[in-house]
This record gives sequence, C-alpha cells and structure tokens, in this order.
Amino acid sequence: MGQAPGHGIDTESTAYHHATRWYRTYFLEAILRQKPLKPSKDGRHVPLRLDDHSPPFVDERRGHSYISNTIRTSRYTIYDFVPKQLIFQFTRLSNAYFLAIGIPQTIPGLSTTGNYTTIVPLLFFVFLTILKEGYDDYKRHRLDKLENANVTTVLRSAVDEVVVNTAKWPWVKNKAQARTYDITPGDDDKDGNYNWAQVEWRDVRVGDIVKLQRDEAVPADIILLHATGENGIAYIDTMDLDGETNLKSRESLRDFKDCDTIAGLRLTAAEFVVEDPNPDLYHFDGRVSINGKTLPLTTNEVIYRGSTIRNTSCAIGIVINTGEECKIRMNANQHPDAKKPALEAMANKIVLTLVFYVIVLTAGCSAGYVMWRWATERHSWYISNATVELKQIIIGYAIQYNNIVPLSLYVTLELTRIGQLLLLNGDIEMYDEVTDTPARCNTNTILENLGQVSYVFSDKTGTLTDNIMKFRKMSIAGTSWLHEMDLSETQDTNLQKEPSVAAISPSKSQEARSALYEDIELFSLTSPKTAIFPMRRRSSQWRSTGRPDNAQPDVTTSDLLEYIKLRPGSYFATRAKDYILCLALCHTCLPEIKDGRLEYQSSSPDELALVQAARELGSEDGNETVDTYQILDIIEFSSKRKRMSIIVRYPDGRICLICKGADSAIMPRLKLAELAKEKATEVRRSADLEREMARRSEQLEVRNSFGGRPSFTLRRSFAGNRDSLDAIQLTKRPVLERSRSVGPPKSRSSVDKGRPSLNIRTASLDVTKTLSKPSPLTPVLPAQNKFSFLEGSSIMDEATVFNRCFRHLDEFATEGLRTLLVARRFITETEYTAWKKIYHHATTSLIDRQDKIEDAGEQIEQTLDLIGATAIEDKLQVGVPETIDKLRRANIKIWMLTGDKRETAINIAHSARICRPGSDIFILDSSKGDLEGQIRDTTEDLRSGTVHSVVVIDGQTLASVEKSPVLLDLFYTLIPTVDSVICCRASPAQKSTIVKAIRQRLPKALTLAIGDGANDLAMISASHVGVGISGKEGLQAARVADYSIAQFRFLQRLLLVHGRWNYVRTGKFILATFWKEMFFYLPTAMYQMYNGYTGTSLYESYSLTVLNILFTSLCVLCMGIWEQDLRAETLLAVPELYVHGQRNRELNFPRFIIWMTGAVIDGTLVWVLIWLGYNVFGRPRDNGLFAFGDLAFSIGILWTNWKLFIMETHYKSAIIIGAFSITVSGWWAWQAFLSGVYSRQPSPYAGRGAFVNTFGKDTLWWSLLIGVLLVLIGLDITFKFAKRNLIVYGLWNWPPWRRRNTDDSAENCENWDRQLWQELEQDPVIREHLQQVLLDEQLGRPHTMEEGGNEADL
Repeated sequence: MGQAPGHGIDTESTAYHHATRWYRTYFLEAILRQKPLKPSKDGRHVPLRLDDHSPPFVDERRGHSYISNTIRTSRYTIYDFVPKQLIFQFTRLSNAYFLAIGIPQTIPGLSTTGNYTTIVPLLFFVFLTILKEGYDDYKRHRLDKLENANVTTVLRSAVDEVVVNTAKWPWVKNKAQARTYDITPGDDDKDGNYNWAQVEWRDVRVGDIVKLQRDEAVPADIILLHATGENGIAYIDTMDLDGETNLKSRESLRDFKDCDTIAGLRLTAAEFVVEDPNPDLYHFDGRVSINGKTLPLTTNEVIYRGSTIRNTSCAIGIVINTGEECKIRMNANQHPDAKKPALEAMANKIVLTLVFYVIVLTAGCSAGYVMWRWATERHSWYISNATVELKQIIIGYAIQYNNIVPLSLYVTLELTRIGQLLLLNGDIEMYDEVTDTPARCNTNTILENLGQVSYVFSDKTGTLTDNIMKFRKMSIAGTSWLHEMDLSETQDTNLQKEPSVAAISPSKSQEARSALYEDIELFSLTSPKTAIFPMRRRSSQWRSTGRPDNAQPDVTTSDLLEYIKLRPGSYFATRAKDYILCLALCHTCLPEIKDGRLEYQSSSPDELALVQAARELGSEDGNETVDTYQILDIIEFSSKRKRMSIIVRYPDGRICLICKGADSAIMPRLKLAELAKEKATEVRRSADLEREMARRSEQLEVRNSFGGRPSFTLRRSFAGNRDSLDAIQLTKRPVLERSRSVGPPKSRSSVDKGRPSLNIRTASLDVTKTLSKPSPLTPVLPAQNKFSFLEGSSIMDEATVFNRCFRHLDEFATEGLRTLLVARRFITETEYTAWKKIYHHATTSLIDRQDKIEDAGEQIEQTLDLIGATAIEDKLQVGVPETIDKLRRANIKIWMLTGDKRETAINIAHSARICRPGSDIFILDSSKGDLEGQIRDTTEDLRSGTVHSVVVIDGQTLASVEKSPVLLDLFYTLIPTVDSVICCRASPAQKSTIVKAIRQRLPKALTLAIGDGANDLAMISASHVGVGISGKEGLQAARVADYSIAQFRFLQRLLLVHGRWNYVRTGKFILATFWKEMFFYLPTAMYQMYNGYTGTSLYESYSLTVLNILFTSLCVLCMGIWEQDLRAETLLAVPELYVHGQRNRELNFPRFIIWMTGAVIDGTLVWVLIWLGYNVFGRPRDNGLFAFGDLAFSIGILWTNWKLFIMETHYKSAIIIGAFSITVSGWWAWQAFLSGVYSRQPSPYAGRGAFVNTFGKDTLWWSLLIGVLLVLIGLDITFKFAKRNLIVYGLWNWPPWRRRNTDDSAENCENWDRQLWQELEQDPVIREHLQQVLLDEQLGRPHTMEEGGNEADL
C-alpha cells in the first residue's frame, strides 16, 4: 500500500512527459519551428569594436541575429492564445461533458428540450471565460510593455541600422531599419561618428556599450569595462536578483582603463568569449582577448540584469545577453500555465457521479418505456403505429436529464467569483495608508484556494523585512545596554494614536490606559542592605519580535552617555568610549552631502547602522573637540573571513588594528582565546540545557490536532441545563500583564528555572514591578546611585566579562538580532612596516590575489583585546511575527526561501518567529561531507519527537541534493515531516524547484508563494497561489502574482478571513446548485411512469427555461458572494478554524451524499404528497397537467429559496432578505404574466387564465402548497435540532464509517462544529472577549490565558 501513491505519481508524471514531448515535437518544432538550441562550439563571441561598417552580430546557435532585449511575463501570445485556451477550457470535465451532450442535441428530432439549449450557452460561457483570461493577460502585457520601454544610455552612431527580432511570427524575418536616436543631453563625450544616445531597453542588443549612472537599473547582462570607483570598482544592488541586501562590488579589468571615453573605446580592440546563456547566478566562465593576451572572466566582472548601480557615479559595460537569455529571465518560470482551483477536482468527481446518475436514470426510464410498450402500447389501438425507436428514447432522455449536471453552475460560479473579487478588493482592513495601496486580485479563478493553503513559501528581503537595519543593543564590559534613540519619535506617535485605538473597546479603554505606565523599583545588588529610591521607566520601550516576553536591559545608551559625562575618567567610561570609537572607525562607509545633510553610503546596511549609531552616540556627548584619525589600510570583509579590519593611526601616533566580525571568527584570535573558548562552551551548554528544558516543558502542554498551542479548549458539563452553552471560563477577563522588559522575567516554561543566576541581563539591577498607578510623589533616583553597578570589580574581571558577553550574544541571537564582536590591538611601527610589505604584495598580485590578502590579514589579526559586542535589528515589516504565529496556529507551514547568507536568514527566522526559542534547528551542509548521513540523522532525530523542528539548507547543498536521486528522495521524504524550512543562498530557479517538488510530493497540499521582487517571479508562478508585495518598490511580483497586498501582515486576513469565506461560499454554492437541480428534476422523473415514459415534462417549458435565470439564481449567487459563516473577529482570534478548508470539510463526498440524500427525500416527499393530495384524496377544480405541474413547480421554487436563503445562509444581511423577497414576489408575478400571455392553442399545458380563474382560486391547491412547505420546513428544523444536540453531547460523528484518530478529538477547538461556533459568537460577552484578544495583539500587549488555555464549558 505504501507504493500506491508513488506509483500514481509516476503514472501521472509519465503521461505528462509524453504529452509534453508530443507538444514540443509536433506543435512547437513542426508547426512553429521552435527547435531546442544546440550549445555553441566555443561559447558566445562578442567583439568590442566600433566600426562604422561592422555587420550585425550573429548567434551561432540560431544562424541569425541575437534575440531582442524584449521580455515577456504574459502567458500567451497572439498566435497561441486561442489554441491554448480552447485546449484548457475543454480539458475541464464539465465543459467536455456539455460539449458531448450539446453536439447530438443539435440533431433535429432527438431533443425534447430544443436543439441549441446546451451548445449555445456553453459556447457563450467559454467565450466569456476566454475573454476574461485574455483581458488578464493583456494587463500583464501592458506592464511588460512599460518595462521594455524604459530608457538607458547606449553608444550609437548618428544613424544606426538595427535588426531586431520582434516579428510576431517566428518564420518572418525583419529587414534592417534606419533609426535615429536622441543624443543624451549634457554629455560632452562625443566624436564625429558616435555619441551617447537615449535608447529604450527593447532596442538594446548584444555587443552594445551601455553607460549607467548611479541608482540606474541594468537593462541586460553586461561585462564591466569601466567604473568611476576606486580601482575601477562599481557597487551594485542585487536584491531583485538574488534577494541579498548587501551591496556587491564588481571590478573592471585593468586593461580596459582607457574605456571611460568614446575615444578610448574606439582605440580598444578586444573579443569576449562567454558561456552560453544559463540560469546559474553564482558561476560565470569566460575570457577576453586584449592586447595580445587572454584574461579570464568571472562573476567579479559581470553585472546581471535586475541589478542596480549604487554608490558609483558612472559605469560602462558591454552587453553579452539580452531579453529572455538574461540570467534573471532564465531563472523565471517563463510563461506558466493557467491555474485551476483545487475545488475543481472535487467538483469533477461530483460531476462524474451525477453523470453516472443520469446514465442510470436514462437507462431506467428507457427500460420503463420498453416494459410499458410490451404491457400497454401493443394493446392500445390508438397508438399502435406510434412506436418510437429505442435509440431515440435513450438519447431523448439523456438530453432531458442533462440539466441534473447544471450548465448554470459554471456561469453563475464565474459571477460569484467576480463578486468575491470585488469584496476582497474593497476590504478597507487590507488597505495600506502609507503607500496608498489596496489589496488587489489579479486572478479570480482561484479565490477559494486561499482557504486551503498548507504551505507558505516566503521571500525575506522586502517581504518579511523592510531592509532597514537599526543598531539595537550593545555589550560593554559584561553589561548590556539598549539603544532606542531612534524609537522616541515612534513612541510619541503611538501615544498620540492611543485614544483612537482605545475607542475600539470602550469598556476596556480606561483599564488599558491605566496599565500603560507602571512604577519600577530598583535595588542595588552590590550592596543589598542599602535600599534606593525607585525610578520610573516607560514600559513602551523596544521589545524583541522573536521573543516579546524576554526581559530587556534596564539601561539605555542615553544612560550610558549620562554616565560618561558624570564619570569621564572611570574604567567603564574609558571602555565605553573605546567601544564607540571602534564603531566610528571600523567601517567602509563614505560620507556625502545630500540636500544640505550629511549622509553615508555603504556596501552593507549593517555597517550603515553601526556608523549611524556611532554618530548618534558621538553627537550626544557634547564634546566639540575634533580629532583626526588616519586610515592606513582596510582588510575587506569576505564570506570566508567573516570579519573586516581597519588599521588606523591615532592622533597620538599609535597604530591600532580594529576588527569586527562573527564570534566564530573573532574568538580564536583574542589574546585570551583559551579562556574565551572555555567560557563560550559554558554558555553554550547552559543555553542548550535551557532549550532542552523548554522543549520538554512544551511537550507537556495541551496541543491541538496538528501540534500547536490551542486558542481554546472544550470542557463538557452535563450539570444544569444541558441545552445551553455556558462560556464562563471562556469569557474571563484577561489580566493586563505588561511586558517582561519592565519586570523580572517570569519562568518561561522551564527556561528560566535552569538559568544560573549570574546577573547578566540586568547587570546589578533587580527589578520589582508594582501595578499601582504612577504617583507624582514618587521620589526620583539620584544619578550617582543609578550607576552604582558599574563601580564593581566584576567589569574588570576578564572571565566574568567573557561569560556575560557570550551570554548576551546568545540572547541577542535568539531575539533575532544580528551580532558581531568588536576587538582591537595596538601595533608597533616596526611590525606594521613589515606587514605592510606583505599586504602590498598581496593586493598587487595577479595570481590568487584574494587568497594572499586573506593570508596577510590572518597574520596581523591576532592577540586581540575584546572591546564588546553589537546587536543589529533587521527591522521587520509591521505585524510579521504575529502573522507568522497565526499562520502556524492555522496549521500552515512557513518556509523562508532567500538569497541571503545562512546566519542572516536564521537571525530573521528567529525575529519573525519562524524559529521559536525551543525549536530544534537542523543544518544540512554539503561542505561538511556525508550529506546522506546528515539527512538520515535528521530523520532519526525527528522520529524521536520534537516540539518544533526547522531544517536549514543552502543553495549549494540543494544543488548537490538535486544531482543525486537517492539524496533527492531522502530529502523530500524528510521535508514534509518538518515544521519549517529555511533555504538560504537559493537562486530563483531553486526556489521554483522547491515549490514544484512539494506540489509533486504532496499533491493534496496547496502551496502559496509570496515575494516582492523579480527574483520571486518563478516561485510565485510555480505555486498554487501567488501573492506579490506591492509596497514601496516591488511591482514586478505584484503584476505577475494572483493577488497583491502592500504588507505581509495583510496575509493573515487574506487567508484566515477571505480565504475561509471564499472557500465556504464556493463549497456551499456548488452543493446548493447540485441540490436544487436534483430536487427539482426528481418529481418530473417520477412522473414518467404516469405518461407512458414518453418523456413528457411535468413542468411547463417557459417556466423551465427561466428557472435558473430568474427564480433559483439569486439564492445561490447571494450565498456564494455574501455568505459569512463566522465573523472576521472569530476567524482572526482563533486561527485553528482555518483547518476547515485544509481538511476539505465544506465540499467533500460524504457532505455531497448528505445534500443529495436530502434532495432525494425532499423531491420524493413533494411528489408523493401532491400526488396523494391532488389526485387520490383531493377533488381539484383544475386537474390538468399545467395546474398539477405548476403546484410542484411553485413548491420547488418556494422551498429552494426558503432553504437556501433562510435555512442555509448564516449571514442574513439586508441584501439576502431583499433578494429572497424579490424572488418570491417575482414568481407570483410570473404566474400572473403567464396567465395573461399564454397561447390558447391546444396543449397539455393549458396556462391561459389558469392561475387567475381556475386553480388560483382552488383552496385545495393552496392548502397543498402551504402544507407541503410546512412539512419540508419542519423536517429540516428537526434534523438541525437533532444534530445540534448530538454536537453538544459530543455524539455527532460524520461520516460514521470514517476511522477516528487523535486529530478528531472534540476537545480541540478546530474540531468544534461550525454550528457550535456560530452559537458561541452570538454571546456578546464572548464576542467582546474575541475583540479584546485582537486589540491586545494590535497594541502589542501579551494576552494571558488560564493554564491550559481558554476553556469553553458546554
């Protein structure tokens, strides 16, 4: 049995590959002549030559010119749109079914319901769907056109002949056209034949020489010829390409030093030979022949499209790849297929079931005719010659009953999706005021997929983070300090906004405001017998997003500056000033004046944050003296070194080396390295012990069905009134508990119980919290007593300092902060002179230059003195941690796919709560060898049991996995068992591959990808649902994605609220549509036994024609558009309710059977009751077929609308009641209309004047109408009442044959029936409680629950 799923996947994959091969062979290659390209013999040759008579460059692989620089993200072209759409539409089971029915229906004499009643509506519907798809793709085409029309500066002759392959048909070749370009204004670099011209991106071609200015996007892949930076270096931003935030440097070869002018370019003769276009972003092979020698080309000289020039005033390069052959486009999922809703698979199964039912019904009625002919027809002389052929009977019945599978389902489903789209676009809660950006739905065919997502694949930069680094904490001499100078403005803004926020909950506003400030009492631990006066601190200080319950340092850098002013000559003040000085000196930032303000430009946002912090600290000390420090050398940071150093000559002549880097790189190079290693080991063991105790504590907590902490638990109480829902425990007012940043840390599970009392975080401060309101009589703490903890001897003990500093590093890292150690040493003049020769030789070497520079740095970076540690916050977007926490509680697994390095990704994962404090983190690294053993060991560890597991893998390791079938199978067997995955250094193609692999391995799991840049396009297109962030900059992802939002935090409302609603709406709509068709056509099928199985309809044809248009359309349309089974507050406060869609509870086969059984029962009851009452026991005034059929029709109309509008729609707004009234009154108006306009010709349906003059005045007719409706209503109410009581007693299990497991426990709130939640949220106290939970989350207040969670008593 274990091989069955895999075999199914293999069979499906084989069929897919056969279809793909057929499509490529016969359609692409034979018809469109798009054959796969063979690799070139010796790479792509691109000469650098400015020759007026040079022929256009020819692509060796194609035999004609290189492709244009035009890119296309749209799915279709003019010539493939219609065939692709026709194939797509008629591969849908429903459309294929109606096509198969509609074609024979057009044959005269076969159909009793008209010849074109199926084929014409079908073609019209398909045409509308194709038109909508075409419009959506046209919008993408317009956005592509805007990007292709961007302007760049290219070297052109005055009149240039251009051959651009922009033909609409591949076999049509363009002729050369003479184009005149506008000369770049203000550019003095000209000669007689060439000048710098403004050219649209689409006109850039291979071999062009491009000039780029600062902050200008790169239009194509280029090789750098010249840059205005030192030594020909250009800095580029590749965030849109690979997601990395640090600027990268590219260096031109020294042989191109004269290529800064047109004259220099004309004198340079070179030929570039580069690799064929490929998607590998991290490797590049090429060579250049210049001045009689051949030089290698690597990624150090290449700038790819998608990059942006930064900190470089001008850069010149030669184009080597254009358009779809650029690296960024080859990493994109080019021209993806249209996406289908997941519910369509279930709908197809239902259609097949109903088709089988139609076949059975057709066969039964046909067999009935055969028996009736043998028993009756042959003995009846008046119809002896009226025998109908059996095949005509079969086809006639098949056509008559084809409406049981309603064509209207797909027409009205598109209308409901349009309504859902408009409601989603108009949701003010997903509107971002800062950027003036609302939520947008670009693809309305998969709205219900939002309610079934199981995996979220997220980019990091620009999606989770704002790419803004802020210096947040520091550790100096074993004391921790909080830097919050940049938060003062934010705090003031929050205080101003408080009244409007408090107005959300008036009953709690006064209590909330009174809890915003508290009294803090501080006592010195160094002299415990001496009490000091309490000092009040504001509790609105910074909190860690990764660990909001973590206590923060009770002293800030403002306090630090105050202490330096008071005691400038003390030991600690000296250490602090050295620390600030090291931050101010050890960097590579360049100052510049912009708009009269001093700003810094840096290749790393981390460095910029450190320099800005040093500037803030330096500008606050009031020191007006100016000291000059001479920078002698800079040893740059590299991923291998993990550190950077600067050598500076102090004003007093001393030479100092300042080094900052990762703790693993700095610690072995300290003067007391052995002591530091010993203390680091102790801290690591202590931290591991704390995490292990935290994991064990979490394992003992109450868990929901998918391993998370429940929002609520259920306790049944059978005392008292058993029919009432009591929510006493649920509605207990939560205790307003302030953050632990202003009080002593409570025991977090068992973490703090195992922590040794080393007085680290608070240094020598013990904090005791009181909840009394602040009093104006509270004495203020004298400044000299406030800093008494800095006078102890512990800050001068190296062992204690190491221990505390490394503890700080561990705590900073678990809070998601990016940490660095800072160290220094003073160098003698003699030692520096000797080292300088080695370093100069290394920097000028042409062979292994980088390795020699690293060796020289290794020699000088030794015996360092520890200065302190830094912690930088990579600022997350607002609400990111809370959103991820809610998505995890909703049983959604969060994966982060980023191009950043591993350490950065893990830090962000901590701050975003992708990694929890007690998470087990498993790192897979191919560089450590035995990758198979690593995967197997991780699998074994996971089997032993974990609370929350995270696997970290990098792009290089993932590439190794993809090359080995064994590793690939092991890896993707491991991944579904993991809670979260962090994939770092991943290329866009690898992101797409991961998403596709999960879709293939877990076909029932729906995936969602969210990103903001061009590097996320492939991932977004490959997922079931694509979401683009359209905030400050990123419009590339927003235009391709199915949905666009301005901030990541809106994802929780998009999924938990709109996803749930749209899934429920669509599921109910489909079930209701099938139910009404089954119910409506059952009486006419039962009527056949009384008309000799002739196919005569019980219902009059005109009413039957407008049935689904006028009288049963609004009841399903309104349900599909406006239904809200639960309030938005409930869905957001209890994310576990999202599993309703993941587990397919709204539309599944058992639920379909229940609805169809109900339809059969209702239809049978209607037929039996009206037959008995009208023809057996009653004496009607009009016993004709029209009156009898109109009675059944009227009951059907009224019961359908009553059930769907009143009984099944939970959210009864004015629109629902109005639509119900319009439909019911419209039916009686239709009756009067038919009575007046019906023809008087002989017919079984004598409708002329019947409703007004005959059966409309018959008491029996109206009595039967009302009586049957009351029976149906009573039956439905009885069923719902019985179900409700079974739910209360925990006895409702459906379907009864399904095997139960622990996931189905009724104690878990996600398993509570929807009817229970609907009844609970009607209680105003419970509703207020849920609103308070959301308010606490909005204000960042911790929400305290009773032990074991909130409880609801039944």
